[in-house]
Amino acid sequence: MSVFNELHGIVLDRRTEFEEGSYTCYLFSKGLDKILKKCGEECTEMVIAAKNGDNAELKNEISDLLYHIMVLCAERGLDFSEVEAELRERTAKIGNLKNMRETNKNT
Repeated sequence: MSVFNELHGIVLDRRTEFEEGSYTCYLFSKGLDKILKKCGEECTEMVIAAKNGDNAELKNEISDLLYHIMVLCAERGLDFSEVEAELRERTAKIGNLKNMRETNKNT
């Protein structure tokens, strides 16, 4: 089982079963606006860490962002496996930039 699957399972559990002191439960209790705010904050912090060239901090901020994205998916009823499937589908398109340019020269 991948770490993404494990974390996603924990997030889904927290969505349905309240656990005292759980940050994930706190986010769900505050609702979509709070979750979106945290996603935005973490994204900004990730950009700053990347700009500062601090890979240790970048790793932490990417992890925070991915976690909050999973919480967002759970809040909206989007199974994270759908995101993984979309990424898998996109990997099949890797290397098609040349073909795209040849078929549509206006973009």
